[in-house]
This record gives sequence, structure tokens and C-alpha cells, in this order.
Amino acid sequence: MERIEALLTIMDNPQSGLKSVHVAGTNGKGSTCWIIASILHKAGYRVGSFLSPHISSYRERIRINGEYISARDMNDYLDRVLAAADRLISAGGEHPTEFEILTALAFLYFKDQQVDIAVLEVGMGGRYDSTNVITPLVSVITSIDYDHTAYLGETLEEIAFNKAGIIKPRVPVVVGEVPEPAYRVIEREARKKRAPLCTSSTVQVLRKGAPLDGLIEIAWPDAVLGSLPFSLPGDYQLANLATALTAIHILRNRGWMISPVHIREALADISLAGRLQFMSRNPLIIADAAHNPHACRALRISLESLLPDKERVLLLGMLDDKDAFLSIRELGQATRAVVVTRPDRDRASNWCRLSSLFASLFPGVPVYEEEEPTRALELALGMLKDNEYMLISGSFYLLGKVWSSLAESR
Repeated sequence: MERIEALLTIMDNPQSGLKSVHVAGTNGKGSTCWIIASILHKAGYRVGSFLSPHISSYRERIRINGEYISARDMNDYLDRVLAAADRLISAGGEHPTEFEILTALAFLYFKDQQVDIAVLEVGMGGRYDSTNVITPLVSVITSIDYDHTAYLGETLEEIAFNKAGIIKPRVPVVVGEVPEPAYRVIEREARKKRAPLCTSSTVQVLRKGAPLDGLIEIAWPDAVLGSLPFSLPGDYQLANLATALTAIHILRNRGWMISPVHIREALADISLAGRLQFMSRNPLIIADAAHNPHACRALRISLESLLPDKERVLLLGMLDDKDAFLSIRELGQATRAVVVTRPDRDRASNWCRLSSLFASLFPGVPVYEEEEPTRALELALGMLKDNEYMLISGSFYLLGKVWSSLAESR
């Protein structure tokens, strides 16, 4: 934490006084952030969002009321933060990391733009994440599962301890659906910090009708919301919605003017890139950046509900540090053929390891390799049969590489 704290000190601490919601978790962070930000926006507030990673542009990470930071502002603010980093290095400090630079940029931009509140997504972990320099109005931990184990620990308790580091003294903390061992760690940290602990189980979200109808019913502590549209498909989004609405309930209790009407309006038109996103209807192409076993399991269950009895061609690419074996065990089900490719990152040098893993788990499924993602996309498209769909998954960085190709082809 010393680097980001030193950098922000040189910049006169733009994060000081920033009202915020801070969101950590293994999966569901981005969706939960976006739901909270969308509701606050509909309620009339000027809302900053700092999310990660991006798909096509770094500008996607920094938004106000859903609008990306402009290219001009991105360049100008980057110059300002890099100038501060140069002063830090001249004073004998370490060069900040890329994520620390982006975090400082977001804080400075939100301060200058005078946002009412910012919704901040943890990059990795929590305790030592560069976003963890703020004292939020609400802390949120969406889920706990195995990911980034080389950095966060190899047990659920160790991972939970790292993520529970975002809990601040006397600041309410919302916890989503987490395993019992992880919950005990979070509960202990909250008790130590005298932070009120709320679970997302206080909100009940049920899907009504067919999965693709997009209708849900919400039993909220402040009101029972009848049948209303929810634009995000996937059963796992219901858990994220319950977590987000628990945080909104806490904000309401602290004086933020948010009504059921604002919730209804926000939920009807939320869209999230790379989360069960229907990229094309003919042929049917779905993109989801699930990149660990927990996310892949949630994706599999959602696809079984949304598209029962349909087989798919899978376009798959994962970074080297991901648990590919357990992830493939989930994604391989209902897959007729798979094309393995390389995400656009140095950390994917061992990309072709997925082929042998897939063949060992699903020996009857043909596996093809194509290192260049756009050519891999063409190969997978050529394999699609009638009544099948394509799933692109494994990494945000894979989605980013094929994004423009899909856009040009439509």
C-alpha cells in the first residue's frame, strides 16, 4: 500500500472526502457495481464508476453516469498522474503499477468532476488493493472462491481474510453468498472493526416465467416489488442483484433518496459487456468472461436454464494462472466442439495446455487449436450447425480481441 499512498499524497489525496461504495469478491464484483451505480444514477445522483478489467479500451474502466471518460480527458489525466509518479521516483520511491496509476487517475477525475458518489471495484483481493485507501459508506463482498491463489492464499479462509481487508471501522459491510468458512473470517473481521454485518439473504429475488422473459420479483426490506423486468440474463445475476439491493437499502437508511421507482427503471435497461452477453442472434453467439471454476459453474447453470438441450461450439482461451482443469470441467458440458486460442496477454504463453486438459476430461469432443483469436473465431463459426450456439469464454482479454471482428461481421 505504500506506493499508492505515496503517489496520492503527492497528488494532494484526491480520494479524501470521496463518498463511495467499495466492492470486493471473487466473482460478481463488476455486475454488483454496475447495478448499484445504475440505481444511484436513476435516483438523480452523479455517479462515478471504477471497474476492471476492460474489454476494448482503458476508458471503459472510468465512467460517470455510464459514460466513459473521454479520450482527451484520459490522456490529460494520465499525463498528470505520470508527472506525479515521476516526482515520486525522483524522491526515491518505487514506480507505481499500472493498476495503481489507473486508480489514482480515477480518484483525481472523480474529484474534479465533483461526483456525488463513486462505486469502486477492487482489482484483486482487497486488503492490499490500491483502491483500499478509501473509507466508503458501504463495503461489499460479493463471493469467495478459489482464484488468484498464488497471491491471495490457497484456502477459502486465506482468500476471505484478504478480501475482508476492505472492511473499515464502523462501516457497514454487505456479504453475498459465501461458504461458511469464509463467512466466519469475514464475521470475525467485522466484529473486530465494529462494522455492522448484513447478508444479502435479507433480499429475496425470484425469477418469474421463462428464463428469457427477464421478469423477476423482489422482496426488499423497504418494499415488495412486484413483477418487474431485469435485463441481465443468468441465474447468477439474481445473487448479484440481491447483494446490490442490500447495499442500496443501507444507503437509503443513511439518507440517500432512492425509491422503488428508481430501482425498477434501472433494472430494466442495465447491460454489461462480457457477462452472458448476446453478441449475435443469428447465429446465436454468447460472450461471457468466466475465468475461474466458480464463475464457470455459474455460467454453466445459467446456460442450462436459458438454453436447455442446446449444444454449443466453445471458443476458449485462458490465462496461465487460472485453474483451467476445474473451469473446463464446467464449460465442457453440452459442448460439441471446442476451439482453443490465446488471449491477448503475455500471461497466456501456455495457452495450448487447454487442449490436452479438454481432451482428458471430454475425450469424445473434438479439440482444435488456433493461436490468433480472430482466426479462431472464424474457425468456430464455420463449425456451427443449425440449432447450436457459440460460447466465447475464459478471459476478458479473449473477448477484447474478438470484439471488433464480431462487430464488423454484423
